[in-house]
Amino acid sequence: MKKGAIASLGCLGISLIALVLLAIIGGIYAFNFNNKAVTLKEKSTKTWANVESAYQRRNDLIGNLVKTVQGAADFEKGTLTAVIDARAKATSVSIDPTNITPEQLAQFNKVQGGLSGALKSLLVTVERYPDLKANQNFLELQSQLEGTENRINVARDRFNATVEPYNVLIKKFPGSFFASLLNFDELAYFKSEAGSEKAPDVDFDFK
Repeated sequence: MKKGAIASLGCLGISLIALVLLAIIGGIYAFNFNNKAVTLKEKSTKTWANVESAYQRRNDLIGNLVKTVQGAADFEKGTLTAVIDARAKATSVSIDPTNITPEQLAQFNKVQGGLSGALKSLLVTVERYPDLKANQNFLELQSQLEGTENRINVARDRFNATVEPYNVLIKKFPGSFFASLLNFDELAYFKSEAGSEKAPDVDFDFK
């Protein structure tokens, strides 16, 4: 065998070895990337469940509030109906926690914002009802609703905090390449609607 042929075979062998090593390194990176991405995404999924739980608690409390208000004589039915309808819409919207998109969050936030607005209108109307303002059950709901609004804000912040490292992992190269290969999609952040930066005013401390 001529020296040229031997050299060619040697170069081919080295190339094959290099390709095998690259494949092994790539496989190890893909394995580690997959595990890390799964872990981070699962953490985001769990924290989203806490967001939904906080909103569900608020919906339950509003349901109790509605029952209390319904007992008041001649209370404006239109205001009460608006809260009941808004609450029904809010509870009808659900999100797939494994595939949270901006569109899903926008719809979720819209119906929750509608419920907040209806609740605020109801509380303003309550000022004209002395019996309701003195109702102990009604006053107890004050503290619970205020606490729940705080829980919602904390849960939303924690959700966004868990989404960030996951999104960074799958968007930075070479993670972006493996994310596309392994079907890891970006998760949406929870953003407040314009003008809704502050929690709804649920202060029942009437004068």
